[in-house]
Amino acid sequence: MLLDREYEVPSNDNRKINLRVVPGHFATTQSHINFYMDMTVLKVRHKEAAEVAKTMAKEYQYSKPIDTIVCMDGCEIIGACLADELVKNGIMSLNRHNSLYVITPEFDSNGQMIFRDNLQPMVRNKNILLLLASATTGRTIARSLECIRYYGGIIQGISAIFSAAKEIYGEPIHSIFSTEDLPEYQTFSPEECPHCKNKEKIDAIVNGFGYSEL
Repeated sequence: MLLDREYEVPSNDNRKINLRVVPGHFATTQSHINFYMDMTVLKVRHKEAAEVAKTMAKEYQYSKPIDTIVCMDGCEIIGACLADELVKNGIMSLNRHNSLYVITPEFDSNGQMIFRDNLQPMVRNKNILLLLASATTGRTIARSLECIRYYGGIIQGISAIFSAAKEIYGEPIHSIFSTEDLPEYQTFSPEECPHCKNKEKIDAIVNGFGYSEL
């Protein structure tokens, strides 16, 4: 069983947050990685999601205005808790109701990220915080930034639970966990993956929502 190899890495910023990691050979849509980060509990259990939000909010409470949180990878509960934390801490918002929007984009049949007409007013000319579970190659972030800007959003921050990248398109990525917490973490293109070259079986296909064992 995949989870038999699982162990926890505690956050240096908040000891109530633990990242569950599994070593192995995993395939994402863009790369192969040697660790799978199981963030299920952090995303869907309210107590842990609130701690994640509380830690993320520290990056923004005294800086830029935020109007809308765009959630990726099933991070809506964290997004709602983060909105509460930012409002509680007096974050500046241009929304007339003095309340933040928490929204999720849609992907069409071609995999294109879109916002429907009813959500576009919550993006257009709004100060956007992009929230993700993880970022490995940075391609998902790049695609998200392009989409948000296409709809007229103003990027004010990027937050992730785990990120292997420090920045993308000049935008810093604020993450609770990084490769400094997991120094053995590596990502490869499928063509250059040493596990594949050694004919090692892929343990699971993974993405921001979870994993499917093979």
